[in-house]
Amino acid sequence: MGIIKAVCISRKKGTPKVNVHECEIIEDFGLKGDAHAGKWHRQVSILPYEEIEAFKDRGAKIEDGAFGENLIVQGYDLKSFAVGTRFQCKDVILELTQIGKECHTGCNIQKTMGECIMPREGIFCRVVHGGIVREGDLFTALEEEE
Repeated sequence: MGIIKAVCISRKKGTPKVNVHECEIIEDFGLKGDAHAGKWHRQVSILPYEEIEAFKDRGAKIEDGAFGENLIVQGYDLKSFAVGTRFQCKDVILELTQIGKECHTGCNIQKTMGECIMPREGIFCRVVHGGIVREGDLFTALEEEE
């Protein structure tokens, strides 16, 4: 079982996301007010809290949302789940659509630290059912659909 540690959005593409602490997640769209929401397979981006903290321990001075993540979740090795896995947080149901991604050319974190964790640790989901998520909410992996 996991716990949501941060809920982040950015109003414009190309800007860091900021922790808004709670947000409505809209079915088949993403986080309300987030510039990266839309009708595609990467509606919600998620990073594990433990990996962000380990990155900070190596000297990175970053805030929640710095990697472009919408949700920071503690308690799961997210990249270990298979595409198609569903997660639940109260009414919200997310379906894993992609594990990792290519880092942006010129990513500030990559330039400063020599690496970025989003390409290897991040996961992306589509929103199956919407609702409100808040810091401190439980985040659970559901059984994969047959």
